[in-house]
Amino acid sequence: MQSISARKTVLRATRSTSWLALAFFAALATPSAARTGGADAPFEAKSQLGSYLAGRVARTDNDIGSAAAFYEAALARDPDNAVLLGQTFEMEATEGNWNEAQVLAQRLLKASPDHRMARMFLGLKAFKEGRGAEAEDHFKATAVNPIGELTANVARAWLKQSEGKTKEALELLEQPKQPDWAQRFYRYHKALLLDVAGKANEARAVYDRAYKTDGAVLRSTLAYAQHLSNSGDARTAITVLKANLERAKGEGHPNVRALLQQIEAGEVSQLLVSNPGQGMAELYFGLGEALTGEGGIGPGAIFLQYALYLQPRMTFALATLANVYEGTRKYERAIAAYERIPKGSPLDQAIEIRKAMNLNSLDRVDEAQRLLEGVASRDPSDVKPLDALGTIMRGQKRYEDAVGYYTRAINQIAKPDARHWSYFYARGTSYERLKKWNLAEADLQTALKLAPEQPLVLNYLGYSWIDQGRNLKQGMALIEKAVKLKPDDGYIVDSLGWAHFRQNNFKEAVKWLERAVELRPEDPVLNDHLGDAFWRVGREREARFQWEQALTLKPEPEDAEKISRKLKDGLPPLAQARQVRPTRQVQPNATQKRNTAVRTQPQQPYNPFQ
Repeated sequence: MQSISARKTVLRATRSTSWLALAFFAALATPSAARTGGADAPFEAKSQLGSYLAGRVARTDNDIGSAAAFYEAALARDPDNAVLLGQTFEMEATEGNWNEAQVLAQRLLKASPDHRMARMFLGLKAFKEGRGAEAEDHFKATAVNPIGELTANVARAWLKQSEGKTKEALELLEQPKQPDWAQRFYRYHKALLLDVAGKANEARAVYDRAYKTDGAVLRSTLAYAQHLSNSGDARTAITVLKANLERAKGEGHPNVRALLQQIEAGEVSQLLVSNPGQGMAELYFGLGEALTGEGGIGPGAIFLQYALYLQPRMTFALATLANVYEGTRKYERAIAAYERIPKGSPLDQAIEIRKAMNLNSLDRVDEAQRLLEGVASRDPSDVKPLDALGTIMRGQKRYEDAVGYYTRAINQIAKPDARHWSYFYARGTSYERLKKWNLAEADLQTALKLAPEQPLVLNYLGYSWIDQGRNLKQGMALIEKAVKLKPDDGYIVDSLGWAHFRQNNFKEAVKWLERAVELRPEDPVLNDHLGDAFWRVGREREARFQWEQALTLKPEPEDAEKISRKLKDGLPPLAQARQVRPTRQVQPNATQKRNTAVRTQPQQPYNPFQ
C-alpha cells in the first residue's frame, strides 16, 4: 500500500542517480526540447516569423505535434536555417517520428556539423543497421564535453562489443580520471558488458563493487540479482533482492518481487542485458530516465525515444515515457505508451491502474471505474485497485462510493500496520465530507495510531476538532506538529493560521496565513483567509486587496459570492460575526479549471510504481 503523496515520476526508483541528471543540465548545449504532446497545428501562420513564434508557443505548452508542424512551416521558407532545423529535428525525435528525424538530421549536419543530438541519432541508426565505422564517427563527434565524452565512450563500447572487440570495448570503459558520478556510470555498463561477453567472474567483481555504492538503485539491483542468479548464486541474489524490499519499507517494486519469487522457486534468471543492442538501449534509457526524473523533460524524452528506437518494446523506457506524458497532461499519449508495453510483465497491474488514472484525468470516469473493477475482480484480495477506485471517487466528490471502495480494501487487511494508515485516513476524510463525523473521527484516530508522524492525519484531525470547537488544545497541538513536520506545505500552514483565526487569535492568524499565501499564492481560499485576518487586525485596505486577489483566482461560485459581499461591506463586527465553517474540500479532478484549497493537500493520483 502506498501513502497518498505527491505523484512521483513513474518508475522513479529506476533512476540511475540524480547526479547524472544534474551533470547533464550543466553540460547540454542543444536547446531544451519541449515536453511531449501530439495534436495537429491549430492554424497556419502567415509568415516565417509567425510560424516560428507559434512553434515556440506550442513548445512551451507541451504541444510537440503542433510545434513540429509550425517549425516545419517556418523551415519551408528558410530550408537551410540551422536553428529551425535543430528545433524541428528535436520535435520529431521527441515524437519518435524516425523517417522525418533522419531526413532532418542529415540536413542539419550540413548546416551545423556539431549538432550532438542529430549525431547521436545517426550514430544509433548506423549501429542498428550494422555500419560500424559510420556509427563510430558519429559517436566520436559527440564527445565535445565531459558528458558528451561519457556518452560517446559507453556507446562506442557497446559498438565495439557488437563487433566482437571486447578488449577495445573494456578499454573505453576504463576512465580512471573521471569524477565519482561518471565512474559509477562506467562501472555499471562495464559489468553489463562483461556479462554479455561471457566473462561472468570478472562481471561479478565489478557488480560487487558497484553494489556498495548503488545498492539502492533499482536498475542496478535488478542487474546484479539477475547476474547472480544467471551465474548460479541464487542465495546471494535472494539476499540482494530482500535487502531492496526492506529498504522500500513496503511491498517494493513489482519487478523486484517477481524476480525474488522466480529465483526462490528455483528458476534461473536471464541477464538484464543479454546483447549489445540491449546494452546501447540501456545507455539511452538511463540518460533519459535520469533527466526526466529531475525535470529535464525535453532531452530526457529524446533519449527515451532513442532507447525505444533500438528496443521498441523496452518496458521501463515505455513506462517512463508514459510518465512524461502524464506530467505534461498528455493523458491519451500516456495511455497509448502503456498499451505498447508487452503483456505478462510484473508491471501489468500497475499499468492498468495508471491507465485508469489517466482515463479519470480525461473525465472518462466510467471507463476508469470499469477498468479497475475488472482488475479488482481478478484478485479480490488485492487492495491496490480498490485504493485507486477510492482515490478517483474522492476526486470526483463521490464520497459514498469512495467509502465503499475503501471499506472493501480495509476488509482485506487482516492486521493493519503503519503501511495501511492512508486507507483509514482516506475513508475518514470521505466520511467527514458526508457529515458522518463519528465514523470519520474513528478512522482518523486509527490512521493517527498507525502513523503518528503523518502530517496529513495530524492536520486533518486537529483542524476538524478546532472547527467544531472541541478538543481545542489537543487539536492545536496536532496542527502545530504537522507544521513542524511539513513547514513548507501551504495548506497545512493555512490550517494553523485559520485555526488561530477561529479562536480569535488574529495576530497569530495573520502571521501564519501570510506564510501560507507565500507558499500557495495561486490558491483562492488561502488568499480569502488572509483577507479576513487582515480585516480583523484593522488592515482593511490589505484585506480588500487579498479578497480581490482571491476573486481573480477562480474560487468556487459560492465562495466568489461571499468574497464579493465582503468587498462591498467588509466583515461584520466581531460580536455579530457568525462562525461559519469554511468550504475546504478534497481537491477536484485535475482536469477541472479551478483549485480548491483543502485541509490537507490536493488529492493526487495513485502511483503504483512508487
